[in-house]
Amino acid sequence: QSLVSSSKWLQHYGLKRNKLSLSQILSQVGFQHREDYVTILGKPVASRYADGLFPQYKRAQDGSMHNLTAKKELILHFVDCLIGAIELYKQRMEWLTSESRQIFGVIQEQCIVIVLDFGTAAPTEFDLCRDALSMVLVEQVIQISRFNLIWAAQDLTKWQQECTPVSEHTVESAVTWLWKLDHMTAVSPTSSAGALLEAMGDEAVSS
Repeated sequence: QSLVSSSKWLQHYGLKRNKLSLSQILSQVGFQHREDYVTILGKPVASRYADGLFPQYKRAQDGSMHNLTAKKELILHFVDCLIGAIELYKQRMEWLTSESRQIFGVIQEQCIVIVLDFGTAAPTEFDLCRDALSMVLVEQVIQISRFNLIWAAQDLTKWQQECTPVSEHTVESAVTWLWKLDHMTAVSPTSSAGALLEAMGDEAVSS
């Protein structure tokens, strides 16, 4: 998930930057086997002078044929570059699917409200939810500008009346507030909708 920061990251570190797409590699290791329309014959004719002179590669995407002229050293260079790029992708995917990002994805907005809807969760599930929320606050919310928490319980409860600037102190305060919530199983059918409407009522909120 967030594969904006991710697309920017991929452009910066990935195949585009290093000219490692298939088309880019082919343009550096050989040339396309061309054909042109011959008026006298009334049909397209492919050049044949390269037949047998070079190894050839046929692209599955469009059927185009490429004559490969690069020396082994250049091919091995591209192999090393591709292995390096693949490793970067693996590292990025591991980061994107670790810790709080595995549950919440990557929070990219700068002003957010997290609506807490625990429904009829059992006490142990309630604590697991609070563990996960504490993790996202400490790992991700600390990186943005403003935030708030709204609990969709019988009596809608807000951590702060409006979005609050992020700091170590406010994040710690939010985590403390979260763990002071009492487990409640009785939830009004309209609690979630009310909490969402309350969250969207703040014009500064982007998510």
